[in-house]
Amino acid sequence: MSKPFSQACENNQQPILDVLKTAFADTRSVLEIGSGTGQHAVFLAANLPHLRWQTSDMPVHHPGINAWIDEFPSPDLIRPLSFTVGEDCWPESKFDGVFTANTTHIMQVDEARLMMQLVADNLPSGGVFCQYGPFNINGQYTSDSNQAFDQSLKSRGCGGIRDISELRSWAEGRGLVLSRRYQLPANNQLLEWRKR
Repeated sequence: MSKPFSQACENNQQPILDVLKTAFADTRSVLEIGSGTGQHAVFLAANLPHLRWQTSDMPVHHPGINAWIDEFPSPDLIRPLSFTVGEDCWPESKFDGVFTANTTHIMQVDEARLMMQLVADNLPSGGVFCQYGPFNINGQYTSDSNQAFDQSLKSRGCGGIRDISELRSWAEGRGLVLSRRYQLPANNQLLEWRKR
């Protein structure tokens, strides 16, 4: 099959990798929530060889992810689990890291809240959650383009861009604390959370 392709993935994967090299330096096993096309997984796994990288997504996306893995295999890149927040139980394997890119604003509010809670409840002490995408700060959009994007998301039935303070309110009561925030290209951010 022809592989699914996202130009945005191609554009942002190097800046994301630059952050993950530090954020996941002491991490050994990562669950990627919402692997999408699979592009991030094959690129990041190849460039972070100390990690076991477990892809996951809704079953409809598995053929595309597998097509990327078939073409660009890595020894510790694992084929996708079926995992949909709000439908499936947390995977049984042990992970000391979680990564997700461009999922939080697609999810409905209750799904985004549940994802934060699941990550907080299942990461071990010292575990790391890296969350990439557009986020609002103190109730404000970080750019006019993000405001337009948010309106587009909501018109398509998505939950929309979440505010960082909202994410913190869901996570920090469960011991998952925002430790660093990285400003990345195209008005996106990477949030580095750590489990106490």
